[in-house]
Amino acid sequence: MNFPDDETGQVLAEMHQAGIDLSQSHDVVFFHLFEKESQAQAMVEHIKEHLPAVKCNLHPDETPNVWDVDCTVVMTPSHEAIVAQEDAFEKIINQFTGYTDGWGIEA
Repeated sequence: MNFPDDETGQVLAEMHQAGIDLSQSHDVVFFHLFEKESQAQAMVEHIKEHLPAVKCNLHPDETPNVWDVDCTVVMTPSHEAIVAQEDAFEKIINQFTGYTDGWGIEA
């Protein structure tokens, strides 16, 4: 399998080499960081209202005064699908002064 030469392509290639079947649906988790719990909670409420199929988990980060919102989407993890979902989350997270922090597949 060939993957684009970027960070997402590299992660997908590593997953493929590790034996993960990328043609099947997986729980793909997109990670977001916030400096205030209220900002993180506002994003979670927005997601619940507008994207009810997305599961969110809000929790304190290992770094003091940082909050994580992990958003799980059931999807087939193609490069195009991952990039499109990252772009969609980027538009949402910017409303709440957060930062994207990558993605992964729950194993």
